[in-house]
Amino acid sequence: MLPSTARGRRWLRAVVAGVLAFLALVVAGAGTAQAGPGVGPSAIVALGDSYISGEAGRWKGNSLTNSGSRDGTDRAWTGTAYDPARVYGTTAANGCHRSDSAEVLSATGTTQALINLACSGATTGNVFRTSRGGTAFKGEAPQADQLAAVVASHDVEVIALSIGGNDLGFADIITACAKDYIIYYSYCHDDQQAVVDGKIDAVMANVGKAVDEIRAVMAGAGYAASSYRIVLQSYPSPIPRGSENRYTESGWSRVNTGGCPFWDLDSDWARDSLVPQLAGRLKALAAAKEAQFLDLRDMLQGREVCARASRLVTATQPPSAAASEWTRWIDSDGTQGPVQESAHPNHYGQLAQGRCLALVHAKPTGDYSCRNTAGDGPSGMYLTALAGAS
Repeated sequence: MLPSTARGRRWLRAVVAGVLAFLALVVAGAGTAQAGPGVGPSAIVALGDSYISGEAGRWKGNSLTNSGSRDGTDRAWTGTAYDPARVYGTTAANGCHRSDSAEVLSATGTTQALINLACSGATTGNVFRTSRGGTAFKGEAPQADQLAAVVASHDVEVIALSIGGNDLGFADIITACAKDYIIYYSYCHDDQQAVVDGKIDAVMANVGKAVDEIRAVMAGAGYAASSYRIVLQSYPSPIPRGSENRYTESGWSRVNTGGCPFWDLDSDWARDSLVPQLAGRLKALAAAKEAQFLDLRDMLQGREVCARASRLVTATQPPSAAASEWTRWIDSDGTQGPVQESAHPNHYGQLAQGRCLALVHAKPTGDYSCRNTAGDGPSGMYLTALAGAS
């Protein structure tokens, strides 16, 4: 048996070593907490392209009047001139067009901070981190790199992602279909379907990589996969089915009055084939990547450009969230604003998107579609659980 003094010294050394080890664990744990969720103001972050950046937020419905406030539809009108920065802020200059009514900014009543990193025209490559092949766009760093800066100072709860449309060539499809109506008197759906089919597998692979890039940024900031959500959303149809168009297929009213130059068969293809095809692929991808899916294919039902259930704004019919179109018409000549605003949810449509995002924010699990209530404004948006959702 050791002398009592020796035993005491050995016991004391053991106790001190144990205390130091405990303190080391506490300090390490504190460092992890500072780098992960729960620190800073809570936030929803939007990443992606024009359908979430706020493109066309300048407009409250469509009006044929080409001067002044355009019957109250042009939010950029100052009383003497047009200033798109009133709506798009500093991004009016570089074309990212993040409007003041963009989806994430309209998701009020959710988190303390609503942050928009999306940019009109962005592709999946503009989301990837620079270190993983991502590229800057319109003078801005890749969106995943921007996200890394946000998570360093915010408690990010939800990341809403809309991407893939530009990879697939939405703008080119719209242009081809409009030309086939106005110039060539032929249909676009057959050849454009072949284009889509030839691209969509590669597009989905890149959308999947974009989700992986977001996961990598969050993990690098100390976030467990269960501590935040990625909401991958699909695209709404900007045009109605042929039977739901308020202008006849023959003549020039769809071009000169409505701003929806498409044949019925092409409109039906876009509404009932193209948009659902993309939504279906995005839903499957969301499931594979353990992200939530928000289906917006029917969000603009009855509110599309030229829809029978909506109307143009006139001097005697002012802008109305309940009655006006929620989609910017096809302004191929840029007579009222940039062509890039065409075929996007306008100010009212973006308020509706924001309501959809707010509703999903309150649903921690499950996939949903978001629809509007006929004759109601954006507050009438509601969710429907999709098959397999909890």
